[in-house]
Amino acid sequence: MRALNEDRLDVMKIAILSGGTGWHVRDLMRAADALGHAAEPVDFRRVNASLPNATSLSPFDAVIVRTMPPGSLEQVVFRMDVLHRLEADGRRVLNSPRALEICVDKYLASARLDAAGLPTPATFVCQDAEAALEAFHALGGDVVVKPLFGSEGRGMMRVSDVELAWRAFRALERLQTVLYVQQFICHPGWDVRAFVLNGRVLAAMRRRAKDDWRTNVAQGGRAESITLNAEEERLALAAAAAVGTMVAGIDLLPRPEGGYYVLEVNAVPGWRTLAPTTGVDVAQAILKELAD
Repeated sequence: MRALNEDRLDVMKIAILSGGTGWHVRDLMRAADALGHAAEPVDFRRVNASLPNATSLSPFDAVIVRTMPPGSLEQVVFRMDVLHRLEADGRRVLNSPRALEICVDKYLASARLDAAGLPTPATFVCQDAEAALEAFHALGGDVVVKPLFGSEGRGMMRVSDVELAWRAFRALERLQTVLYVQQFICHPGWDVRAFVLNGRVLAAMRRRAKDDWRTNVAQGGRAESITLNAEEERLALAAAAAVGTMVAGIDLLPRPEGGYYVLEVNAVPGWRTLAPTTGVDVAQAILKELAD
């Protein structure tokens, strides 16, 4: 990095890893330009490496991971290997590859949250339909089945009929997927999304469902800006720390008996709704933190 003067941040050359040039990539490029940095999108599928000690990302000072395009197990492992190598070489990688590995896996992330003593919904994870059906009954006969890897509420389904549950579990078993079965929590139709940046809550919003139990804005929910109370903030910061994220979207779901469950930690959080809802320039805040 090249220091311009004491009153200005270092100029950085930033790679934005993604599968295209979507809204978030363009917003990061806008913010980088405003701060005097050079940012460019890099297709994760075009990343390569050579020996000794070089990758196609070596010319960059920092890397921001925006999306992980679909790929085979080998391709995904190689991409993460490259990020680990960059981090070992002293490059700034946001989020760290280890944090990404934890959060992309719902089971591992939930296990980290549980180990940290944070409240999470009762969950059962298995690989066969028979075990999943036993869990269905043990969890009260009303569950949410989630893809192990997924976001924005896509691929989730609520199941409260035993015949439908068996059919769904058998279909997933045939696809050789992991069955992630979570107790359905009866909530008041809203949840909280907190955006955590380096140990502080940058912004937060309440998301209200629209004719559905899912509150994700991508699924039709609507959002309003809020200020977290002390307990909400404590849970959000503790959840981000438990999985090792510098940047995170923390979802808090109201518990029927009071308080919250930590429902999910997203290590590649979006802010397309959060930014205009809260009036916070999230992209610029991320880049300033990265350069600090």
